[in-house]
Formats: sequence, structure tokens, C-alpha cells
Amino acid sequence: MPWRYNIGFFETQWFPDEEPDQWKRFGEVVAERNPEKIGVNFSEHFALADGISYTDFNNLKNNLSEELQNRIVSAENLSIGWLETRTEEEITVYRQINRIAHNIVAEGLSEKVITPGVTTTQDVQWWYRERMRDLNLTTWFHPSVSITRSDAPEHSGDFSGPDEGDVILPGDIIHMDLGIEYLGLTTDTQRNAYILREGETEAPEGLRNALAVANRVQDILTDEFVTGRTGNEILAAALAKAEEEGITATIYTHPLGYHGHGAGPTIGLWDAQGGVPGKGDYPLYPNTAHSIELNAEVYVPEWDGNILMRLEEDAIFDGENVWYIDGRAEEFYLVPRQK
Repeated sequence: MPWRYNIGFFETQWFPDEEPDQWKRFGEVVAERNPEKIGVNFSEHFALADGISYTDFNNLKNNLSEELQNRIVSAENLSIGWLETRTEEEITVYRQINRIAHNIVAEGLSEKVITPGVTTTQDVQWWYRERMRDLNLTTWFHPSVSITRSDAPEHSGDFSGPDEGDVILPGDIIHMDLGIEYLGLTTDTQRNAYILREGETEAPEGLRNALAVANRVQDILTDEFVTGRTGNEILAAALAKAEEEGITATIYTHPLGYHGHGAGPTIGLWDAQGGVPGKGDYPLYPNTAHSIELNAEVYVPEWDGNILMRLEEDAIFDGENVWYIDGRAEEFYLVPRQK
């Protein structure tokens, strides 16, 4: 819309005494500039770039000549590009934000919070909620805490089910998912703890191997990050490489920034490993943040069964390399901690 007030680099373009109809003046301003394209914030695939209302769009269009109407295009790429690009200052502060999130995760997955045989997963979830409020932080989704144990049924892959508040026991893997909002930026972290049995000082070798395999899937995925590749191309290449190495992997990585599931290319969904139309067709650009989210299905000899090792870490793609904003988990948190 043509602006009425002179606010810095926006010079006054609408004078109601001369033309009371603001939309009509809008059409005049556009005609005076005669642009080759008229970008409007509508998008088939990205809600973040689809903000114009029906009424405003009709007013915009109806106050342009037929020739100018034919120049209207989606400003999707401009909108997504602006939203997804992280400035140097944002990248710097992102390190601190991730460190805060990781410290909260680590404290919750410790003997300070968990007493085996007494504490439930719901108890831990509520501790996370209260801890974040104590720190005057907000979250963009409720934290989740779940158990994987040797006699548990195989996970369906659908991570949206309700938590039943199971009592945490020695020998359990505790998986948690937490995302905070701070200084306008979001985090998304999934990490795992192991509840030591009597006499144990580390997690069983089979579980440690499962974590290493999931770390390998992270490496396979981030090695495929190349400027200009689409999310679907990255997904297909990474899954093919994992298969070559005999790894059963599921990848569901998403952009991160002002929104938890932010602007940029979607790299798989847990139930769409063949690619994601629209969002998966968007290309990867430098100076963007991504939540490297995935799992590996691994056989654990000590449990005589397969487990899903689920990981999620926040990373920056700088155009050449992918680096984790505050490191990544390559070991289980142990409960209790071992000196």
C-alpha cells in the first residue's frame, strides 16, 4: 500500500486530500513505476509466504490495469529467502541459545531429576516445563519424554502418540525432545539418557553402537548438503548412501529459525521418505539453520531386538560445510553421572 507518512526511507506517496481512495492511489504508484513483476505474498506450499487476505488481494488486483495484473507473481522465493537466511549476528547468538537448551536437556536427564523406580516420564516432562518457566523462556511445542526398553514393543514410527507416564527403571533409554524460543530464534533438540543398572558404569555396547550408527546417518545426510540441491535431492542421496552402508535410516530434517519448522527446504518426513512435494522441491541456500532430525533402526544384541535411535541437533550450513551450533550428542547421558 502507498504510505501516508514520511518514515525515513519511505517517502509519502498517498495524500488523502488529493486522492481519498488509498487503493486507487496504490494502482497509480504501481503504474508509475511500471515493474516487470509484481510480487505478492501468496504461496501454494509455504504458509509463511501466504499472508495476503482474500479482500486485500482483490483490492490489489482490481486497482491495476489488465496488463499489470498479468505481471502478478508469487513472492514465495523472496519471502522464504528472507526468513531462512541467518545473519552473522544471529548465528553468533544462536550458539548461546543452543547452549541454554542443551544445559536444560542435560539437567533434566540426570539424577537431579530422575530417581529410578519412582520418577515417571510425565514427572520429567513437567520438570522441563517448570524449568523453562523459571528461566523466563517459552517453548514452541511441549517437551516430550519417552522410554525405550528391552521388552517394549517395536515403535510404529508415529511419534505423535500420547505419553502414558511410565515409571523410569534401570536399563531404560530415556529419549526427550525439547525446543525453546529465545531472542526470536528457536531450537529443537532430541537426546538420550541411559539409566544404569546395578554395577554398570556405561551403557551396553549394543546401545552405544546404535548411537554411533545414528551419528553416522547424521554425517551421511550433512555430507549431501550442497548449495542449490533441493531437499528431495538431498534426501534421496542420503538414503541411498545409508542403504549402501547397510543402515536402515529414516530422515525428517527441517529448517529452523524464527519458526521451529521454519522457512526453507524440507528434507523428508517420517512418513514421506520418497520426497515431499513443494517444500521438498525448494533448494538449499547458504547461511541457513537446520534441525538435523532422523533415526536409525539398529539391532541390539543385548536386547535381542531392534531399536530406533532418534537424534535431533541444530546446525548451520554456511555454503560449504555443515557445523553443529553447540555440538552434537555422541554419548548417552548416564543416570547417575559417572565421574
